Amino acid sequence: MKYRIAFSLLVATLAMSQAHARDSVGNYPIESAMTSEGDTLGGDVALYFGDQSHPKIVKSYGTFATNKKTNAFGKSDEAACQHVFLSAALELQARARKEGGNAVVGIKSNYRNVLRSSTTDFTCGAGAFVAGVALTGEVVTLKH
Repeated sequence: MKYRIAFSLLVATLAMSQAHARDSVGNYPIESAMTSEGDTLGGDVALYFGDQSHPKIVKSYGTFATNKKTNAFGKSDEAACQHVFLSAALELQARARKEGGNAVVGIKSNYRNVLRSSTTDFTCGAGAFVAGVALTGEVVTLKH
Protein backbone atom coordinates (compact mmCIF):
# COMPACT_ATOMS: atom_id res chain seq x y z
CA MET A 1 0.00 0.00 0.00
CA LYS A 2 2.82 2.41 0.90
CA TYR A 3 4.49 1.77 -2.45
CA ARG A 4 1.28 2.38 -4.36
CA ILE A 5 0.80 5.77 -2.65
CA ALA A 6 4.45 6.72 -3.19
CA PHE A 7 4.25 5.69 -6.84
CA SER A 8 1.04 7.71 -7.32
CA LEU A 9 2.67 10.78 -5.78
CA LEU A 10 5.72 10.38 -8.01
CA VAL A 11 3.58 10.12 -11.15
CA ALA A 12 1.53 13.16 -10.11
CA THR A 13 4.69 15.19 -9.46
CA LEU A 14 6.17 14.29 -12.84
CA ALA A 15 2.93 15.12 -14.61
CA MET A 16 2.76 18.52 -12.90
CA SER A 17 6.35 19.36 -13.83
CA GLN A 18 5.59 18.64 -17.50
CA ALA A 19 2.51 20.83 -17.33
CA HIS A 20 4.65 23.76 -16.17
CA ALA A 21 7.38 23.32 -18.78
CA ARG A 22 7.90 26.32 -21.04
CA ASP A 23 9.96 27.16 -24.05
CA SER A 24 10.03 30.86 -24.80
CA VAL A 25 11.78 31.75 -28.05
CA GLY A 26 13.00 35.33 -28.24
CA ASN A 27 15.42 37.62 -30.02
CA TYR A 28 18.09 39.45 -28.04
CA PRO A 29 20.66 42.14 -28.97
CA ILE A 30 24.01 40.75 -30.13
CA GLU A 31 25.93 43.77 -28.85
CA SER A 32 24.56 43.46 -25.30
CA ALA A 33 25.36 39.75 -25.22
CA MET A 34 28.91 40.27 -26.51
CA THR A 35 29.69 42.69 -23.70
CA SER A 36 27.60 41.06 -20.95
CA GLU A 37 30.53 39.20 -19.37
CA GLY A 38 33.39 41.60 -20.07
CA ASP A 39 36.04 40.69 -22.64
CA THR A 40 35.11 37.02 -22.89
CA LEU A 41 35.46 36.86 -26.68
CA GLY A 42 39.00 36.91 -28.02
CA GLY A 43 39.92 39.61 -30.50
CA ASP A 44 42.03 37.35 -32.71
CA VAL A 45 39.00 35.91 -34.56
CA ALA A 46 36.51 38.47 -35.87
CA LEU A 47 32.78 37.71 -35.87
CA TYR A 48 30.49 39.13 -38.56
CA PHE A 49 26.75 38.63 -38.17
CA GLY A 50 24.20 38.44 -40.96
CA ASP A 51 25.29 40.49 -43.95
CA GLN A 52 27.72 42.77 -42.08
CA SER A 53 30.42 44.05 -44.40
CA HIS A 54 33.91 42.63 -43.93
CA PRO A 55 37.26 42.65 -45.73
CA LYS A 56 37.73 40.44 -48.78
CA ILE A 57 37.70 36.68 -48.16
CA VAL A 58 41.06 35.13 -49.06
CA LYS A 59 40.14 31.54 -48.18
CA SER A 60 37.01 29.72 -46.99
CA TYR A 61 37.24 26.67 -44.72
CA GLY A 62 33.53 25.83 -44.81
CA THR A 63 30.39 26.48 -42.84
CA PHE A 64 30.21 25.24 -39.27
CA ALA A 65 27.43 25.08 -36.72
CA THR A 66 27.19 25.16 -32.95
CA ASN A 67 24.30 24.31 -30.67
CA LYS A 68 24.91 25.26 -27.05
CA LYS A 69 22.77 24.87 -23.93
CA THR A 70 23.16 26.35 -20.47
CA ASN A 71 21.54 26.16 -17.07
CA ALA A 72 18.77 28.78 -16.92
CA PHE A 73 17.48 27.96 -13.44
CA GLY A 74 17.15 31.10 -11.33
CA LYS A 75 18.26 33.40 -14.17
CA SER A 76 16.28 35.77 -16.30
CA ASP A 77 15.77 34.64 -19.90
CA GLU A 78 17.96 37.50 -21.08
CA ALA A 79 20.85 36.65 -18.73
CA ALA A 80 20.72 32.94 -19.60
CA CYS A 81 20.50 33.70 -23.33
CA GLN A 82 23.42 36.13 -23.20
CA HIS A 83 25.55 33.54 -21.42
CA VAL A 84 24.76 30.72 -23.84
CA PHE A 85 25.23 33.07 -26.83
CA LEU A 86 28.78 33.75 -25.63
CA SER A 87 29.42 30.00 -25.36
CA ALA A 88 28.23 29.51 -28.94
CA ALA A 89 30.32 32.45 -30.22
CA LEU A 90 33.40 31.13 -28.38
CA GLU A 91 32.90 27.74 -30.02
CA LEU A 92 32.77 29.36 -33.48
CA GLN A 93 35.98 31.26 -32.69
CA ALA A 94 37.67 28.06 -31.51
CA ARG A 95 36.65 26.33 -34.74
CA ALA A 96 38.09 29.19 -36.79
CA ARG A 97 41.41 28.90 -34.94
CA LYS A 98 41.45 25.13 -35.46
CA GLU A 99 40.83 25.51 -39.21
CA GLY A 100 43.40 28.31 -39.56
CA GLY A 101 40.92 31.13 -40.16
CA ASN A 102 40.84 34.61 -38.69
CA ALA A 103 37.09 35.30 -38.91
CA VAL A 104 33.61 33.83 -39.00
CA VAL A 105 31.28 35.58 -41.45
CA GLY A 106 27.59 35.35 -42.23
CA ILE A 107 26.74 34.16 -38.73
CA LYS A 108 23.06 33.27 -38.44
CA SER A 109 20.82 31.96 -35.68
CA ASN A 110 19.63 28.43 -36.36
CA TYR A 111 17.34 27.70 -33.41
CA ARG A 112 15.28 24.56 -34.09
CA ASN A 113 16.75 24.50 -37.62
CA VAL A 114 15.11 27.80 -38.55
CA LEU A 115 17.82 30.02 -40.06
CA ARG A 116 17.50 33.70 -39.15
CA SER A 117 19.97 36.28 -40.39
CA SER A 118 20.38 39.53 -38.48
CA THR A 119 23.15 42.04 -37.91
CA THR A 120 21.66 43.09 -34.57
CA ASP A 121 19.83 40.17 -32.89
CA PHE A 122 20.21 36.46 -32.16
CA THR A 123 17.50 33.89 -31.42
CA CYS A 124 17.42 31.99 -28.14
CA GLY A 125 15.04 29.48 -26.61
CA ALA A 126 14.68 29.62 -22.83
CA GLY A 127 12.79 27.35 -20.49
CA ALA A 128 12.55 27.01 -16.74
CA PHE A 129 15.81 25.05 -16.55
CA VAL A 130 17.67 25.31 -19.87
CA ALA A 131 18.44 28.00 -22.46
CA GLY A 132 19.84 27.29 -25.90
CA VAL A 133 21.41 29.09 -28.85
CA ALA A 134 22.35 27.59 -32.21
CA LEU A 135 24.59 29.52 -34.60
CA THR A 136 26.04 28.78 -38.01
CA GLY A 137 28.75 30.68 -39.85
CA GLU A 138 31.45 30.43 -42.49
CA VAL A 139 35.04 30.18 -41.22
CA VAL A 140 37.35 32.23 -43.43
CA THR A 141 40.65 34.02 -43.69
CA LEU A 142 40.10 37.70 -44.40
CA LYS A 143 42.55 39.99 -46.16
CA HIS A 144 44.29 42.33 -43.72
